[in-house]
Amino acid sequence: MKHLLLVAVVVALSFGLAGSSLAADGKAMVRVVHASPDAPAVDVWVNGAVAFSNTPFKGITSYAALDPGSYQVQVSPAGATSPIVIDATLDLKADTDYTVVAVGKLAAIEPLVLVDNNSIPAAGKAHVRFVHASPDAPAVDIAVKGGPVLFSSVPFKGVGDYLPVDAGPYDLEVRLAGTTTVALEVPGVKLDAQTVYTIFAMGLAGDNTLTAVPSVDAKAPSTLPVTGGSASNVGLIALLAGGVALVGASLILRRQTAAAKIEK
Repeated sequence: MKHLLLVAVVVALSFGLAGSSLAADGKAMVRVVHASPDAPAVDVWVNGAVAFSNTPFKGITSYAALDPGSYQVQVSPAGATSPIVIDATLDLKADTDYTVVAVGKLAAIEPLVLVDNNSIPAAGKAHVRFVHASPDAPAVDIAVKGGPVLFSSVPFKGVGDYLPVDAGPYDLEVRLAGTTTVALEVPGVKLDAQTVYTIFAMGLAGDNTLTAVPSVDAKAPSTLPVTGGSASNVGLIALLAGGVALVGASLILRRQTAAAKIEK
């Protein structure tokens, strides 16, 4: 049994649905992120039913609306009912958005539970935060290429809080904390106005699989942001590129189906 909160070894790369105010009407909104670099694909069970299946490393789920309360969460190898490698309780509060990240290698996997602030930024601004989820990477700085540091000395499992920045294109880099040594280049980051972003550092520095995984967490109303995907040292391909075209009924159905399974 791992801690008292969900250890999410989670979900296939997917589109996340978010709006100007995710947690509303007394609900909690929850998503899970698979950042354990050596964990296999798994099924995630909530209250005895499979909520997400065959979920690989670097997956980010859509947000699911849940009633506040306690939920039993179990994790098993994909397609199997045993062994149950995780058996935990997730306590949710009303009107709150959560991201639960599975961090560390499989032998020491643990949850990193984040409370999200998906309030829409002011006109002309974007909000960005950074999550260090690479278990063998040292503390890092996140900086504009050749420019100022945005997030300083973020250790493994550390979170750089939301930073308001002007909307527009940026070339970013991950540096060893306190130095100019670049561990990962992240060029061509397009930050849209009135949009909330999280960038996760995943993978292993030791075997050159360190990767930036972007998530568009919330946008101004009438859009469907995208979460998931990854970018290696050659850059973020389509990172944060203005969201996607409305993905319509199929994604809405996916979210409703996931929420229905969870609430059984």
